[in-house]
This record gives sequence, structure tokens and C-alpha cells, in this order.
Amino acid sequence: MSNNHSEAWKNLDWKNFQRDLLRLQKRIYKAMQDGDLRKVRNLQRLVLKSRGARMLAVRQVSQLNSGKKTCGVDGQKSLNFQQRLELAEKLKELNKWEHKGLREVEINQKNGKMRILKIPTIVDRAWQCLVKYALEPAHEATLPCPELLLQTRQEYTRRTKYTSSYTCRGKSVKATGV
Repeated sequence: MSNNHSEAWKNLDWKNFQRDLLRLQKRIYKAMQDGDLRKVRNLQRLVLKSRGARMLAVRQVSQLNSGKKTCGVDGQKSLNFQQRLELAEKLKELNKWEHKGLREVEINQKNGKMRILKIPTIVDRAWQCLVKYALEPAHEATLPCPELLLQTRQEYTRRTKYTSSYTCRGKSVKATGV
């Protein structure tokens, strides 16, 4: 039976899932630029219900992330093929989601102080990734410069933190939200 689940997981059409998700995200981006908030909300719901987006979120947190072997409060370090498929089905139930809590780990900093790192469970990380797929395009549509879409939010923050302006398409743009 386990072999059956592993074959089912490995034979999924990941490129098709990525293409469909990207198409939905482009539609969200365009609707946000046009100011059609009702369409944005409906498309975001469609992303949350999309089988491909759910599968990609589970794949991201269970296989691709660097912290994929980090356990949360539930003590679960990794998912087998059957658990991955079950998690993707569980993510379908949008209204019944409950946060499981965070595991707190103390980490030493360079200055000798201790810092608390809070780690969510794998299930919560998958849910967060799925929600990110729905919310990110709408946020990117509100950025002041289209070239910033290729950067992560952290890079944008780091870039604008140290400079009060930057160049976009040959024009000087004042950094906002710093």
C-alpha cells in the first residue's frame, strides 16, 4: 500500500500544478492592479481550494524547504507519501483550520544573549504556504516598482532600510514604509 502512495506522489504532474498556480497568481495580480477587489477575493479563494496549490504547498514544506526536518510541538519531523497526500486533502477544509501551537527553542546570539525561535508544525507550515500563494500576488501589485517583484520582501526591506531612495526605470524613487 505504501508503494502505491509513493508512486501516486511521484507521478503527480508538478509542472502542470505550477503552471496553473502561476496563471491564477497572474490573474490576482492583474485584478489588484485594476482595483477589482471582489475578483481578487474570489481568485484568492480559488487558489486556496486549488488541488495543485495544496499539493505544491505540501511539497514545499515537506521536501523543498531547508527546515523540512524541523519538528513542531507535535514532534513530527517528516511526512511519508501517504501523510503528504492526506495533508493535501486536509488543507481542503478551509473553515475548520485550527492552529496547533508553536515549539519554542532557545538560540544563542553572537552578543551572548538568548533568543527564542518559535517553530510551527508541518501542518501549520503547509497552511501558511498555501495562504502565501494566495496573498503574495495582491501584495506585489501594490509595490511601487515592478522590478521589485523579482525580489523577496526581505531583500526589499534590506534595500530600502539603508537607502532612502533607489532607481526604478531610470527615475529616482523615494522608499516608503521604512
